[in-house]
This record gives sequence, C-alpha cells and structure tokens, in this order.
Amino acid sequence: MIAEAKVRSEDLNLCFEKLMMVATGNSGEGVKMKGVVIPEWKNIPMELLLRIVSLVDDRTAIVASGVCSGWRDAIGLGLTQLSLSWCEKNMNNLVLSLAPKFTKLQTLILRQGNTQLEDNAIETIANFCHDLQDLDLSRSFKLSDCSLYALAHGYPNLTKFNISGCTSFSDEALVYVTNFCQKLKILNLCGCVKAATDRALQAIGRNCNMLQTLNLGWCENVGDLGVMSLAYGCPDLRCLDLCGCVRITAFYALRRDSCNDNLVNGQHLVPMVAYKPNFKIMHSYLNMDTVYLLTLSWLSYIFS
Repeated sequence: MIAEAKVRSEDLNLCFEKLMMVATGNSGEGVKMKGVVIPEWKNIPMELLLRIVSLVDDRTAIVASGVCSGWRDAIGLGLTQLSLSWCEKNMNNLVLSLAPKFTKLQTLILRQGNTQLEDNAIETIANFCHDLQDLDLSRSFKLSDCSLYALAHGYPNLTKFNISGCTSFSDEALVYVTNFCQKLKILNLCGCVKAATDRALQAIGRNCNMLQTLNLGWCENVGDLGVMSLAYGCPDLRCLDLCGCVRITAFYALRRDSCNDNLVNGQHLVPMVAYKPNFKIMHSYLNMDTVYLLTLSWLSYIFS
C-alpha cells in the first residue's frame, strides 16, 4: 500500500509538472497568478487549471481529470471539446468511463481507425452529455439502430453529425433522429447505404429546415424524390454531395431568393441540372446562381 501511494504521488507530480511546463513556456519556474507562486499541484486554482487544460492535448486533459476529486470536478464541468480519435484500443471502455464525468461536452470526436465503439457507449453519452452540438461517429461499424434511438433523445441541440461509413444504420432509425434533432446544420451520411434513402431524405426535408451541408456520397438508394424533398424543405442548403448517387436522373436546387414570398407561382424549386440516362447534359437547365456548391465528381465531364 505504501509503495502504491508513493507511485500515485509521483504520477501526480509528473502530471503537474507537464501542465506547468505548458503554462510557463517550459521555463521551469513556479506558476505566478496575481503575484502568488504556485509550487505544487494541490495549490493550483481551478480557473488556472481550466486555462492550462485548454492548451494541452486531450490525453493529458484526461490524465489531469484523474489527479484528484477537485480536478475531476473542475475539468468535468469546464471541458467542452474532446477527441478520442487517437485511441486505437479500448475506446468503448474509455467512453463509458469519461461520459459520466465530462457532462458539459459540446464537441465529441469518436472517429475510429479500428472499429471499437458499441451501442452501450453511445447510450451512456446520451444519458450524460445533453449539451452535445457536434458528434462524429464515423466508421462505427459495430453500432446499431439502438445508438441512433438513444442519441435522438439525448442530443436535442445537435447541429453537426457525422455517421459516414456507418453501414448498419437503417433509414427508419435516421427518420427517428430527424424528429428530435431538428437543429442539424451539417450532416454527413457518406456511405450510409441503408440509412440514406428517399424516405430518410423526405424526413430530413420535413424536419431539418436549418440544414446547410449534406454529404450523400455513395448512397446508391437516393433518388429524385429524396433530392426534391431536400430542395423543398431545406431553404438554406448550400453544399450537397451526390457523388455516386447513381439513381438520380435530375438534380434540383433552391433558388437563392426562395425566401421571397412574391415568387411567380410560388415556384421555389427549379431544375439545376437535368440529364438523360445516356448522360447527355441539357446545359439550358444549368444556372449556377441557384446553388452554392454541388459535388458531382462522378460527372467530371459535365461542363466539357
């Protein structure tokens, strides 16, 4: 027990020294705050602690949160951004451990190289982190619809959501999410073949009227009906990626003046690009004033 306590004390001192190096610019001197020198980690004010934590990497911030109950509470209430993308093993257990402590997170990046996250981690986040606005779950191959149902109730203020590469999600679950997360502005569904369907896009157009950016790359179940629903329901849509959406036969975009109630015949929807199955482009339908950005890399010869 004495040996463990000694090791624990040494670990705390090392953590403090690392944080102090950041705060003092590696000068090696004690931290000064309003004329007071802070020689030990036990004496550091919470305000200064949060300022220092904002300068270090996420791993160090996590270590610092385990120093003592005071540091844990301060960092837990003050930390608003966290990325665990560096974690190549045991990310799921790490999320289960951190979510109850970091309840004020607004940005959480859980992008994975190796598939690790499971539904219980997302459910835990949904139970504790209700302030989340930006969530990245890209390449979470193990997650099921249970995760989407959980986050729909847990993140009412979500504005940026990335589930690219999450091939297990269904369109039914995505529709459910749109009923609750109606503040979405940026949504990445690239590669979500099962989730991104015309039915899901109809729900997005109906519920997510603040949407500005949508990535539907390689979502081969998206068709004309879904894109038209976006055009009618998302007046602020500025960037749309339809790369690889092979079922679309005509593209539509909102006019920039679609908010004008005096539009002739109320026609807010205008064809931007229309093409036949043989890929002959009807240039007369192209009007770049009607859209901010449309990504169609698989039609690279469109203007040739």
